[in-house]
Amino acid sequence: MRTIGEVAAELGIEAHVLRHWEDVGALTVRRDGNGHRVYDEGAVEQARTVLKLRRVGLSLPEVAAAMAPTKSAAQAVVQAKIAELEREIVQRQRAITFLRHTVECRHRYLDDCPDCATFVGEDR
Repeated sequence: MRTIGEVAAELGIEAHVLRHWEDVGALTVRRDGNGHRVYDEGAVEQARTVLKLRRVGLSLPEVAAAMAPTKSAAQAVVQAKIAELEREIVQRQRAITFLRHTVECRHRYLDDCPDCATFVGEDR
């Protein structure tokens, strides 16, 4: 059994973060007779999982949903996040392509370039 301070130090986060995760339902921690949080191995592992999911970009509501008791419910949240990240990758790749073009573009103003106009039109 560990205290909130010990677990926070082990994970490299502040204790208030663990409290917040518990408040929003992303983490379940039992309490001792005095009302103090007590972290057993299961709670520590759950906190590690929450931290990993946060670090890969899931919001706290997404994390809480991904910690659902059924694997299918958790997988649905993760699959939705994968799709969102894949869309983001496509958008960023388009942005890089556009910016590379602007660096090499022979036109003084982007409005004068038909290729630049094509890039801008893709976002509509």
